[in-house]
Order: sequence, then structure tokens, then C-alpha cells
Amino acid sequence: MHQIRVALADDHPVVLAGVKALLQEAPEIALVGEATSGQAALDVIRAETPDVAVIDISMPDLNGIDLARRVATSHPQVKLLALTVHEDRAYVQPLLQAGAKGYLLKRSAAEDLVRAIRAIAAGGVYLDPAIADRALSDAARGAGLLQSGAEDALSQRESEVLRLTAQGYSNKEIAARLNVSIKTIETYKARASEKLGLRTRADIVRYGASHGWLADLESQ
Repeated sequence: MHQIRVALADDHPVVLAGVKALLQEAPEIALVGEATSGQAALDVIRAETPDVAVIDISMPDLNGIDLARRVATSHPQVKLLALTVHEDRAYVQPLLQAGAKGYLLKRSAAEDLVRAIRAIAAGGVYLDPAIADRALSDAARGAGLLQSGAEDALSQRESEVLRLTAQGYSNKEIAARLNVSIKTIETYKARASEKLGLRTRADIVRYGASHGWLADLESQ
């Protein structure tokens, strides 16, 4: 079994210990480093190049947003998951724009942390269902992504592929789930994105959040 290599960064030792305990119970996850400041986290990421780095937003030396920007530039293969108490959209949008692939509230960690790590390690994007609606940008609203009837332009299969993409599944996972080729999934996704004016995976996640698609994750 391929293990997901994970590094942790949080300036609260008790939280760090709790998160470590959660991940040590997951056999598919291997902890490769930990840090209690932003700069130390950057050093660990540079040294270990983990598959996923779980970071807090408010850390000394280097906050999570600045850390995300630096990692996106120097180590784009490392996927970042923000684990935080902040529920305000003012934090969510900058993290996603800086390159983070996931945003999870600490109060959801016990139930959702391992699932979030799996999702972004597989190439998906994960937003805590409690804050997904708040992740909708003003630009997305202004662009008409929330117009009623927009989804009617999609075929049933296009809508299904877009929904699974928003929920964090990779093209390979969707192909296996729908029993079609990866190329076919890419075609459906491209068509759906073009019809709705969605340019990035983050746009797809925000669109999905606005239509309640991410709420489905709570029951999985």
C-alpha cells in the first residue's frame, strides 16, 4: 500500500499532538515531519517534500497564506491543507488563491482530516462543508455562476462528473466509478466547465458549494 507522506505545522503543541494521534491511527499515512512555526514548516517541506502538508493559518515567523505562496512557487508538488479555527471567507479565498488545495476546520478534524488528506493527495480539492458556501467569491457571483438554470445546460453525465470533481475525486477515481476512460472524464469535465465558464478546479468547487454538492460529503 502506497502511504501518503504528511508533514504537520501548528504553533499549539496540544493541537499538534492531537493531530498526530489522529493520523497515526491511519495506516495509509506516514508522518514525515512537524513544525511549530511557519518558517520551520517551510524548512520541513523543503527537506522532506511530503505529499501533503497540513498547516495552521496563524503561525509565528510566517503565516499560512505566505507559506502557501512560497510552497506553491518552490515545491508545487506538495499539496497544502489548511487546518484552522477560522471560518471567515476572508481566510478561505486567500488560501485557495495562494495555492492551498484544502481548507478544514479544526472542529471537523476528528471526522474529516484523513478524508481531506486522501482527497487532496489524489489531486482533488477539499473544503469543509461548514464553510463551503462562504468560499464563494464575489467574482464568481458576479460572473453569473449562481444563475438559476445554468446547470440545465449540462448533460446528466457532465453534471455527474462535475459534481464528483467538486467533491475531491480525481479523474482516475471518477473514471473507475463511472466505468469509462479517463479521457472520457476529461472530455465531460472540459465541456461542463466551458458551458459554465469555470476555469479552474477551485471554480468547480465553488460552483459545487453553491449548489449544495459538498453537503453530500457529510453522509459519506
